[in-house]
Parts: sequence; structure tokens; C-alpha cells
Amino acid sequence: MVAVTPGRRRRPAGCAAGHHHQHQQQRLLAVAARLAAAKPAATTEAAVYGGVGGGGCCLEFLDCVLRAMGVATPAEMMPPADFRWAARPMRRRRRGGSSSSSSSPRDREPRDGRIAANGASAAASLYTMRGNKGVNQDAMLVWENFCSKEDTIFCGVFDGHGPYGHLVSKRVRDLLPIKLSANLGRDGHKETSTSIVTSSMTEGGGTERMDRDTETPLGTEENGEYPEMFAALRTSLLRAFYVMDRDLKFHKTIDSVFSGTTAVTVIKQGHDLLIGNLGDSRAVLGTRDEYDQFFAVQLTVDLKPTIPSEAARIRERSGRIFSLPDEPDVARVWLPKYNMPGLAMARAFGDFCLKDYGLISMPDVSYHRITEKDEFVVLATDGVWDVLSNSEVVSIVSQAKSEASAARFVVESAQRAWRTRFPTSKIDDCAVVCLFLNTDARNKPPVQESKIWPMP
Repeated sequence: MVAVTPGRRRRPAGCAAGHHHQHQQQRLLAVAARLAAAKPAATTEAAVYGGVGGGGCCLEFLDCVLRAMGVATPAEMMPPADFRWAARPMRRRRRGGSSSSSSSPRDREPRDGRIAANGASAAASLYTMRGNKGVNQDAMLVWENFCSKEDTIFCGVFDGHGPYGHLVSKRVRDLLPIKLSANLGRDGHKETSTSIVTSSMTEGGGTERMDRDTETPLGTEENGEYPEMFAALRTSLLRAFYVMDRDLKFHKTIDSVFSGTTAVTVIKQGHDLLIGNLGDSRAVLGTRDEYDQFFAVQLTVDLKPTIPSEAARIRERSGRIFSLPDEPDVARVWLPKYNMPGLAMARAFGDFCLKDYGLISMPDVSYHRITEKDEFVVLATDGVWDVLSNSEVVSIVSQAKSEASAARFVVESAQRAWRTRFPTSKIDDCAVVCLFLNTDARNKPPVQESKIWPMP
């Protein structure tokens, strides 16, 4: 039930009778207020709003005056007797708009090199579009000059799920890079003791648990030698993910018990890429072969319960994994004794109902050395990868009219693929970040101060 706030009707511009009408409304309100205060108020709400008891007749007159003015009456503003307010998390109001709106002015305006809405810069483009499942739960971010370094860029996409997934994904989008930046500033890009970090990152302590959970030994690489400085950067990334999850756990206004988000992030520093992945969003590299033809290289692994190592960890901690009859190909994680929540990934922020049963928030971290053949990296949520292959996405980006429109081109292609391949299914939200690796692009002027497209 929506309560209408009493106020004045908007008059047409240039109306000569507008001032007279406004004056008449003020006089009627003043008379009604004096009449309502002429007798003692009724002793119960039922008596007052029913017109019975002291002040009832005056309030009946007040109702008539308010109706004549087109303003909601007190009786109309009361909820019905059987009305129950829906349980909702409390949200802090932000200046200039709601924190849950992906199209708020705060998101749409680049600040400190950050872009969190549909747009583009000299080095990247990003675009999101809501599906038809409700509110858009996807979020994304491009932060140039990350940590006040001209050669460093932070990119990420975040796919929320659950009742409050849109709040969780935007919280992670806004806070995770800040926590990472704080860790990097504290470490000064110097190698940190892994044992100290490990003991603070795991509830029970112990390096064995962290090593088992990460599934990625420190020092592994995608290609080339692993730079010494990236050992500390990886440690900072692990710490930032851990601290971010704790922030959600103890957040007073965002309920993350049955809500969470994925995260796939890329830190580009010079010719180095550090990729952190949590969940089933994905990062794909677009590069060229010896014949100068584009092909795709997947930089991350979709961390789903079907992966043997992930399934073993979940079952070891009493979590259950099985598929629903109408989705036999989608393995989901369930509580030991209850058929809920049915999470389709093995790692995520939030979802604290499953954190004791094998779900973890520790990212899978990998490294890639950029070569002269590498052109771009595409980060996208599963709304894209469910309908487009890696090769298709790389081909779409390579054929885009401009780098600034590449992300939008991918999202629109995914939306068309949903309608064509799954006409009876609900279209999922899509979010895409295209990071271009050509170092010459860093010297180009910004594209119209970060061109912003309207949110869908």
C-alpha cells in the first residue's frame, strides 16, 4: 500500500489562476486544522478514523476537505487490519539517490578514475542490462589510476543472487577495491608474511586450510615468470576478499544469510595481469595467433560444485550437492538437512547459511603476462556465458565499431541469444567489462570524459 504524501497539485506553467488556487488550498487547510482541534481527540484509532467520539465530526470534515483538494486522507493512509509489512533490510539513504539503484547519479558520474555505470574510457568499456527476472543484480567497475598509479587499472564484475543480491553486489563493487587499495598501501608492494595473513584469514587458523581452499599454490603462473612483487599483490588480494566477506557478515543493514555475489576481478599493472575469481563469472582473453586471427583464452575457471576439488571440500564439511529434476545439468549446494538454498556455485561472497558447509569466499588467483598478441580481456557475468561461447564473445568484441561500444555490443548480442535460444526462459541480467591491453591506448585522451549511456 503506497501512502500519498499531502502536498499541492502541480499547476500548468503560466496559469493565471494558479496563485488563487494555491491561496484557496491554504485557507481550507487552516480552517480544517482549527476545526479538528476544536474538540478533544478520540481515545482510540478506531474511534478517530471511524468518526466516533471526541473530534470525530471534525475529522470527518477534514477528510472531506482533503478529498476535495485531491490529497490523501488519514483513513486512506492507514493500512488494512490484515496488512503485514514485508521484512526488508534497513538501508542508509545516500545523498542524491538510493544506494540500491544501479542508475543513480552517484554511479553514473566518473570519480577518481572510477566508472560504475554504462560507459567507456580510454582503456575500457562497460555495460549492463537488466533481464526480466526483476531488479538488476549485476554490478561492474572500472577504476583507472588505481592506487594512484597511472599504469594500474582495476576491473570487476559482480553477479548478485538471492533476495538482496543487488545490495550485496553493489556493496562489494564499492568496497572491495578500496579494501584492496588499503592493503596494498599498507604493504607498500613488499612481500608480506603469508603465515600471518593466513592465520588472520581463516576462522580456525592454520596454513593447511588456506592452501586447501585456494587450490592455487603461491607462485603459480599462467605464462612467463611470476614477478616477485605479485606474490605480495596476491596476498593483498586474498586478504581483501576475506575482509570484504567479513564486512558483509557483520553488516547491520544488508542481510547476506541467503544472498551473495560472485566476483571476477582483474588488476592490470603495466604488462602484468592478476586475476581473482570467486563464483561462476568469467574472464576471457582475446589474443591473436600466428596468422593474426583472433582466438579466445579463458583466464578463469567457473567455480561450480561440479569441479571435483570443490565438491570434495563441500561434502567433507557436510554440505550436499544435487540437481533439481527440471535442471539435471545444474549442480547445486544445499544445507545438510534442508533442501535450501540450492546455490549453483562453490565460492561466493555472502551466503552465510552455507559458509560452515563448504562454501568459501577465497578467490582463485592467477597471473598472466601480457604479450604483443594480446588485445583485450572480457569480464562478464553468467548471463553472457550461458548463451555465448568464449570464441563468440571475442569475435563480437573484435567486430565492434569502436572500443567504447564493445561492451554494449556483447550485452545486446547476449540478450538476442537468450530470446533466440531460450524463448521460454527468463533472460538473465548481463554485465560486461572490456579492458583493452594496447599500451598506446593509455596515452589517448579520454572518450568525451567517460561517455555514459542511459541505463536500460
